[in-house]
Amino acid sequence: MIMQTTFEQEIMDLRQEIRRHEHLYYNMDAPEITDAEYDALFRRLEFLEQEHPELITRDSPTQRVGGAGLDKFGQIPHAYPMLSLSNVFGENEMSDFDARTRKALGSGVTPEYVVEPKYDGVAVELVYEKGTLVSGSTRGDGLVGEDITANVRTIRAVPLRLLPNGIFASANLLDVRGEIFMNRNDFDRLNRSREELGEQVFANPRNASAGSVRQLDSQVTATRPLRFVAHGVGRVEGAAPTTHIEIVQNLARAGLPASLEYTKPCCTIADVLEHYRFLQRIRQDLPYEIDGAVIKINSLTQQAALGVKTRSPRWAVAFKFAPLQATTVVRRIEVGVGRTGVLTPVALMQPVEIGGVTVSRATLHNQDEIDRKDVREGDTVVIQRAGDVIPEVVRVVVDKRPTDSQPYNIPDECPVCGAEALRIPDQAAKRCMNISCPARVVETIRHFVSRGAMDIEGLGVKLIEQLVTKRHVKDPADLYYLDADTLKSLERMADKSASKIVAAINASKSAPADRFLYALGLPLVGEHVARLLMERYTDMEKLSRAGLAELQEIPGIGPEVSQSVVLFFKDPKNKKMLSKFGPAGVAPVSLSQRTSRESPAKDKNFVFTGTLIMPRAEAKALVIQSGGRVTGSVTKKTDFLVVGEDPGSKLDSAQSLGVRVLNEPEFRQLLEA
Repeated sequence: MIMQTTFEQEIMDLRQEIRRHEHLYYNMDAPEITDAEYDALFRRLEFLEQEHPELITRDSPTQRVGGAGLDKFGQIPHAYPMLSLSNVFGENEMSDFDARTRKALGSGVTPEYVVEPKYDGVAVELVYEKGTLVSGSTRGDGLVGEDITANVRTIRAVPLRLLPNGIFASANLLDVRGEIFMNRNDFDRLNRSREELGEQVFANPRNASAGSVRQLDSQVTATRPLRFVAHGVGRVEGAAPTTHIEIVQNLARAGLPASLEYTKPCCTIADVLEHYRFLQRIRQDLPYEIDGAVIKINSLTQQAALGVKTRSPRWAVAFKFAPLQATTVVRRIEVGVGRTGVLTPVALMQPVEIGGVTVSRATLHNQDEIDRKDVREGDTVVIQRAGDVIPEVVRVVVDKRPTDSQPYNIPDECPVCGAEALRIPDQAAKRCMNISCPARVVETIRHFVSRGAMDIEGLGVKLIEQLVTKRHVKDPADLYYLDADTLKSLERMADKSASKIVAAINASKSAPADRFLYALGLPLVGEHVARLLMERYTDMEKLSRAGLAELQEIPGIGPEVSQSVVLFFKDPKNKKMLSKFGPAGVAPVSLSQRTSRESPAKDKNFVFTGTLIMPRAEAKALVIQSGGRVTGSVTKKTDFLVVGEDPGSKLDSAQSLGVRVLNEPEFRQLLEA
């Protein structure tokens, strides 16, 4: 017993020492020991844990190596929404933000700001329970993110256990918000190694970071030079700071990398602008990419008083840098047709590199935009990546225009079906008026089956095009009348694939009502708005009877959205389509139904492994209908692992963590209960 205690103490001491040196090396850039000395400590810990495997814990530094690959990412809801930031692009807009803030806070209240670099990375949330990392997720739609816990654990800058320093050391629960990114030098080395291996290189550090953190195989993520910076918190159970700058300082004390070096409290808007200009000057000298500054109200009390809008806080903005620009030539202009019939002109250009990204296309939006900028085929144009991301034409270099150029007009006929294209009064877009236009139907169904909508796996764009061309499907409701024989008659469609698609379609019949509403593709009704609407109405029938005034009473629903909803449900063609869902067995589950169920699966986390008799999509749908959640990896929060034939390493993980394991009959029995 004494010998075991000695080993336990040495293991605990080694872990604490290694964590301290990892923090100094990866987060503080101030190592105290050589690499060889660090390796010796690490090898000693590995040896002791191999000799005493019962003492291994998930927060041990030796447990960073990625495990077995996933089939698909699970989902993790955010306790507090991860809101996006409103953008400002000039000093006048920043001054306007200051004026609005002062007015909202009232006379006599002087706001203090905090200005920090806006890292060009991937937004994530890390959850720590009693100082130990338990999960990591992407921002997703702001309400629910993808479970990237296994990948986050491979990032050396992310502590698996927080240091016992500062106010967060005693927090029972701590949600840490931040960015995963890649330094420029590390990015260059990664691309050189990929070139040597004949692999495709990444366009820029942000794309490389996003691709790395979303690898289904965490062992791949472990090879990528990812970094992390913390800049805020969500939930804090325990003592909490009173200002944002204290939050950042205490995150750093807890061992999390935080951007303190270039984060500055500012008492006036003049100080804010001065520090913004400073960050803009040093932008190219930093080892990582930033695309602006984030300006936040420092006082958490004032933040709470200002509140939030539908998708962004009123107490913070992103002050973006001037976008990067380049000059190129418009080879031709072509028109695409969207699911609502909108004809969108796109400039196809001589490829040009902007900020490490090769750009060859830029949207021209509509005829008004073309006329305003007078963009013509053959023109030399200045383009930019708006917010350093989306390409757009800034202006035409008229002096270089060909002498025979002609103004461009979007055609009066649909380029896909040849039907009449009209511009509705008071609208900027010209639309194909043929509701049966193949392009419209294809895009409508493509949206309907997408992941955020009905999530019907296997229905790719090529297959949808065949279904529409052969007149098997004329609208989304027709999907629920397809059978395996019809699908097997299509090109490159085998029996097994057809059966899987039919199963996926059937599984979607009881999708959440908010996802069904979003899938219908109402203009201005995205995922968030659909959720707001279905929180108010228990089913689609009640929503269809709602009037403009009633809809506008819902917080976050404005007059434009209300009008879009009313017009959609009044349209005879839409009524006819909606009438076909019920007879096909489509019965979306309302929010009240999902939250009121008393199934043993309610609020439980399920993971699947191996081959089940029932289609995996159907099994997942059953869990969701019962009020449960499906994730992709086994953690301490997993309640049930459902195993089929040939289970993978998830079974070993579940057994080591004491997770209850169910075979398929037991799974069915649980849900039937």
